[in-house]
Amino acid sequence: MNKLLLAVLLCLATSVRAQIDPNTIYGDDDRLDLYQVKDTKVLALADSTVALFEASKVTLDGATAKLAVSSYGADMGLCKEERFYEQKNGAFCSGFLVAPDIMASAGHCVTSDESCASVRFVFGFGIKGDGGTPESVPASEVYSCAKLLGRLQDGTGADWSLSKLDRPVTGHKPLSLSKTAINNGDPVFVIGHPAGLPTKVAGGATVRDASNPGFFRTNTDTYGGNSGSAVFNAKSGLVEGILVRGEMDYEQKGDCRVSKVCPIDGCRGEDVTKVSAWAGNIPAPGATRVAQVGALPEFVAKLNSGAAVTFDSAR
Repeated sequence: MNKLLLAVLLCLATSVRAQIDPNTIYGDDDRLDLYQVKDTKVLALADSTVALFEASKVTLDGATAKLAVSSYGADMGLCKEERFYEQKNGAFCSGFLVAPDIMASAGHCVTSDESCASVRFVFGFGIKGDGGTPESVPASEVYSCAKLLGRLQDGTGADWSLSKLDRPVTGHKPLSLSKTAINNGDPVFVIGHPAGLPTKVAGGATVRDASNPGFFRTNTDTYGGNSGSAVFNAKSGLVEGILVRGEMDYEQKGDCRVSKVCPIDGCRGEDVTKVSAWAGNIPAPGATRVAQVGALPEFVAKLNSGAAVTFDSAR
């Protein structure tokens, strides 16, 4: 999908944020809301991720930040059987904390100093109880972009951005990054904001092709809005990369639209910029990172069933 169209649908922004976006369902739809995820370590990882909102969609009112959200299903012309139809969306991209005051996302999400100034990084835009979409968060959970530290946007290669925040983050820890190569067949999962919705965790994916030096291809269940999402190795819990582009989101079904569904090994796949393509641009960290977690035995099956996932402390 052209990112200009996505921007119109998600945030009515005037700038083009991308050329291609990650999107579509491979096999079963593995997306879960936070309240459906039982394992505390997976939730801890999600706690270090953010939704990117346009500044115009975030209004500070004392200790509260009000978020401008809209009806996901109705506004995007979806069929009523579409999952999460009744939820609301508002984010245009996703991101995650990599240092106390540095946020990683896709290069097409934060494109310039001007773009940096218009972005708000919002923690807590997720459904933690069996309720509706949050329409506000504590004002302390909203951060501005003070400086674009670096970015790259190669439509056939790496796509990343690193933004310095207006202040160090409190209450959330930077994620730990993988220092080893990802391989074909490795299981992965993603945490982000598909179609601008509240945080979703999606497992059930594997690496299809890791041969490109800038990115690897996988079959994550991701959409426009997932751009900038952290993609984790399901064996280690470490960040392997940034979700950046993929298949089309939806297909027409009569007078409404439904998610495009591909075989688990079909369609083009979803592209993830490798950690090795951008981690060297992070200034030397001076803070403790999230404790690196060990193996995730049977992660996919347990995560999708809602059962607790036990991390092995061994590396």
